[in-house]
Amino acid sequence: MILSFCDWLRDIARRRKWTPAQALGRRGEDLAHRYLRRRGFTIVARNYRLPSGDAEADLIAWEAETLVFVEVKSRETADFGPPERAIGEEKRKHLLRIAREYTRKTETPWDRIRFDVVTVVMTRPPVIELYRDALPTKARRASA
Repeated sequence: MILSFCDWLRDIARRRKWTPAQALGRRGEDLAHRYLRRRGFTIVARNYRLPSGDAEADLIAWEAETLVFVEVKSRETADFGPPERAIGEEKRKHLLRIAREYTRKTETPWDRIRFDVVTVVMTRPPVIELYRDALPTKARRASA
């Protein structure tokens, strides 16, 4: 209950400074972060950017021995289709670049990574779903 109230206050403050889409996205990331932590993930980075600044991973987390790169997609409603459909080829390429750089930096073997998608639909209560292994790594590594 207290966390929901804090989320609400943060959301109000963000909506004063940011566009509605930016505030919605950040609220979705907050909810996804908490959702993953409750499921045993250890979050190690939020909004991780490459040094060039042109690619970003919403969340990076460990689940047991697997390093997970998480893309969060948020929508006010599901009226225009599921949020995960908004992940295009350019975003996939950005996630792969981030994963290559981050795994190199942390010396994590490529076979111990995974790409997940968390969708958040802002109904009351919000509907949050986790799609594990949403972007297969083996096929992507050969083409990357």
